[in-house]
Amino acid sequence: MKIKIRDFSENPLLRHCDISDYSGEEYYHSILNEAFKNALEKKEKLSVDLDGVAGYAPSFLDEAFGCLIYDFSKDVVSANLEIQSTEEPDWIDFLEDSFNQWEERRRQNNPPKVTQKHAPWWRIGKKGLECGLWRECDA
Repeated sequence: MKIKIRDFSENPLLRHCDISDYSGEEYYHSILNEAFKNALEKKEKLSVDLDGVAGYAPSFLDEAFGCLIYDFSKDVVSANLEIQSTEEPDWIDFLEDSFNQWEERRRQNNPPKVTQKHAPWWRIGKKGLECGLWRECDA
């Protein structure tokens, strides 16, 4: 299964919905979370193509993929996600470093900020995949 960030926006912007359109938070909640859950159910890897956009703020990538780590764990994400970029392969290294920080955050139960109300989203729980509103809007 493959998705392209450019299908979300050719100009992805910042970390949170309350400071920019096309944020990492929005991308996670509107596309990445559901796509990853679908790939898990199909027992496929999810491939995310970073190419074809005007550029990235590191905070966009950190938030979108960090939330994925927080909700599914580094082990599950690493085994089931492939990130691709021929235009800027350094972003892949950046994300691999970010994954370690987000896994530590997950272990310490330090949730990401939610700045907008979102539809229920998926995570790995004690009984497997669960859908719900796991964090309230902080705004």
